[in-house]
Amino acid sequence: MAAQIPAVPQLLLDNAVKAALLEDWGRAGDITSQATIPAGATAQAVIAARAPGVLAGLGLAESAFRQTDPAVAFDKLRQDGDGLVAGTIVARMSGPARAILAAERVALNFLGHLSGIATAADGFAREIAHTKAHIVCTRKTTPGLRALEKYAVRCGGGKNHRFGLDDAVLIKDNHVAVAGGVAPAIRAAKEFAGHLVKIEVEVDTLDQLREALGEKPDVVMLDNMTPERLADAVRIADGQVVLEASGGIELNTVRAVAESGVDLISSGWITHSAPVLDLGLDIEIE
Repeated sequence: MAAQIPAVPQLLLDNAVKAALLEDWGRAGDITSQATIPAGATAQAVIAARAPGVLAGLGLAESAFRQTDPAVAFDKLRQDGDGLVAGTIVARMSGPARAILAAERVALNFLGHLSGIATAADGFAREIAHTKAHIVCTRKTTPGLRALEKYAVRCGGGKNHRFGLDDAVLIKDNHVAVAGGVAPAIRAAKEFAGHLVKIEVEVDTLDQLREALGEKPDVVMLDNMTPERLADAVRIADGQVVLEASGGIELNTVRAVAESGVDLISSGWITHSAPVLDLGLDIEIE
């Protein structure tokens, strides 16, 4: 299990699940279950992994069943951050059959999506475990699900970049262009920002890196540089600032990037393109 996974507030989980349930139920609820299952029928079911991966989103699944009908008992057999093999049972449910089936898809959608992100983050983290670098996520997230997706990254052993535009100053190439250069942009940011606000600046060249170092930002983002150029940047910076590599980094390229000596590697892929982890719900027939 990944260490130090921060808790997501229950209200945030419940609100996300409520919106998803309302979307799925529409105006009349689960008319298939109403038509085919007697109102008083009960059932037992399990949620199990159908492929190996890392679990994330179990609290959302529990919320889906609880909000559908508090009479559904939800027994967690695994925890978020746990590694799974195909066939691992992560939870058992028992109670009103209609409610179990009405909540099924919402629960599995959240579980599959977030577990896919956790699995992707775990794959990246394993590739670079022999280096000092850490994989971090970006703001390239599904609208409305950012906090949940960033939580899933932590479940997989990654770390979080800023959550929004108000977390930290991140001076990108377009800011630099309008501000008139790297140095003027950093100076303006230092004048504006409070003493607890970190300042990061993106650079495309080693000359821009040298310019940035003269202004002493907290972090320098090295954008779309080859591993060889990144290694040059590490030598030039010589430990003066935290260095973050970014730009098109995927599982097959992250090792070489990490071995350049950078401190952080940011990847949008782990949130916007991670494949869903296949988990399924099955009714247990006695």
